[in-house]
Amino acid sequence: MKILDVNEFYAERGGGVRTYVHAKLEAAHREGHQMVIVAPGPEAGETPRLGGKIVWVQGPPMPVDPRYFVLYREQAVRAIIDAEAPDVLEGSSPWTAGWFAARYPGKVPRAFIYHQDPVAVYPHTFLDRWIPAASIDRLCAPYWAYVRRLANQFDRTVVAGEWLAERLRSFGISQAITVPFGIDRSLFSPELQSESVRRDLLTRCGVSPGAALLVAVSRHHPEKRLATLISAMATLNKTREVGLVVFGDGPFRRRYERLARDVKGVHLAGFVSDRAWIAQCLASADALLHGSAAETFGFVVAEALCSGTPAVVPNRGGAFELVDASCAEIYEPGDSQGCAEAVIRLLSRDRRTLGAAALKLAEGRVITQNEHFVRLFAAYQGLARE
Repeated sequence: MKILDVNEFYAERGGGVRTYVHAKLEAAHREGHQMVIVAPGPEAGETPRLGGKIVWVQGPPMPVDPRYFVLYREQAVRAIIDAEAPDVLEGSSPWTAGWFAARYPGKVPRAFIYHQDPVAVYPHTFLDRWIPAASIDRLCAPYWAYVRRLANQFDRTVVAGEWLAERLRSFGISQAITVPFGIDRSLFSPELQSESVRRDLLTRCGVSPGAALLVAVSRHHPEKRLATLISAMATLNKTREVGLVVFGDGPFRRRYERLARDVKGVHLAGFVSDRAWIAQCLASADALLHGSAAETFGFVVAEALCSGTPAVVPNRGGAFELVDASCAEIYEPGDSQGCAEAVIRLLSRDRRTLGAAALKLAEGRVITQNEHFVRLFAAYQGLARE
């Protein structure tokens, strides 16, 4: 099968999209499929890549981030699709890539990739402490009408979480299907638990070796609600000693540094590329503390479960979908007092029992990255047969 992905946010020096696309190229080659990525770049051309290829459409750099380029030449994209004659056509964004794939005049089966909910990321994040989420969705009705108009021109809308599929169905996008993301499970294990790592992290937090240890892994962006976690720590440390290590970086790092400066027990560790070290930290913690309620899929929550580490998460979104009461406590998104109370409830439970429950849950709910692509390609083969 040949799959062509019109992908406007792929770039040679990109981040998460680039990582995902490279994994998809490798998986397609491994499974005997041909993968073609159509992406904007500084000049037109083709680049063989990981068993597939990138076909570049010339476009100007984006003003806000010159690593990326603007996809605006629809006729050039159509000519590439004509030449490649794919069995399945993907549109990987709700903007030009989605519309170019939707408007292609051929009869090729097509899939709309919807891996982020902007309403959950922005309006919910900034307003749901004052306005109910359902009311925010009603205020965003024009956006949902736009997405519905686009998605309903595709044969399938692919998401990574059932919660988002149900959400899309509620807005009239009836053909949404769930293909969950996967992780490299071989990296994470409770056997990586280390007392020396634990002591080191608690020392960085400025608390005693007997304190409880929480770990968060998060981009420093409002949707991740790190301010909620830091505020919860201020409440927690009034009654018991707790340390929180936050791994990650992002545009709001300075703001969170200012907030953390006045809160005992919080250490912002910055970006860490060593995945083995992160795995050791997760396995050595008493719990993962998570703030985002807008993620399609909770990658770090999945990694924590595979590490035998329980979690405290908001009661909406991809992180919540991965856990249950056997190994997690929940709270209302953005509610720092509720978050602190959830941590207290979790820390009052038996850590070994929680860890065993987390591992058991991971067996049923966390798949590998390769399984993700096997399921995705199987869905496309079924679509092509239809």
